[in-house]
Amino acid sequence: MSTLNFGPERRPGQEPGGDLWRHTLARIPTLFGRVLFLSSLCNKTGEYEHPGLAQMIGAEEAAEILRRSHARAFQDWLCLNLEQQKADLQEYLAEIPNPAAMLADWTAPGACRNWAPSNAQDVERRLFAADLEILLAVLKREYGGVSPDPAS
Repeated sequence: MSTLNFGPERRPGQEPGGDLWRHTLARIPTLFGRVLFLSSLCNKTGEYEHPGLAQMIGAEEAAEILRRSHARAFQDWLCLNLEQQKADLQEYLAEIPNPAAMLADWTAPGACRNWAPSNAQDVERRLFAADLEILLAVLKREYGGVSPDPAS
């Protein structure tokens, strides 16, 4: 829940630029794509930045909207079962020119470390990493990549 003070003229849950931001995110058809996009807006210090949104509503409010959006997309993806996550990930990969190469990049050590929001709980991070490890292994085989485990 947000601790922002929106002032007396706004109802709780409303924020300037919020509708525009929701419309922007809606253009990304997969939850996984939203998680990746939002994680890319978080800098090395853990602060979210989006110059266009910040110009419209201010850097502080934009960062809060981005932080909440990332947490929501991440939690929504975690609530999917593995079959649903796989379908979502396959939909995302369908738009990538070389999905096998992308999957190979993602299986590199530490490649997915920064995809979780900074405020994610440790158990959420571990669940995300475990689900992703399973899905990447399955999808690498389907896309013709080499298995990360030579014994399998």
